[in-house]
Amino acid sequence: MESEHPEPVIVPKDRISPESLEELIAEFILREGTDYGAQEITYDTKVRQIHRQLESGDVCIVYDPREDSVSIVGKDSFARSLS
Repeated sequence: MESEHPEPVIVPKDRISPESLEELIAEFILREGTDYGAQEITYDTKVRQIHRQLESGDVCIVYDPREDSVSIVGKDSFARSLS
């Protein structure tokens, strides 16, 4: 029997078009805010950081079928959402 509330799933970044990935990264950066502490970080630097975090697994792309949405979330946040 299928669950009434399917769980969110991690989507490998290579399954998303480069254009869609860039849009997701932009949304993630905007959602995260602009306060980077004592030193301001450029948008391009932040994009490179997110790409590295995706490669390392610190953040992941998640599809939530309940909301029919895709977003980038921290690995720890995703793990807590499944608990």
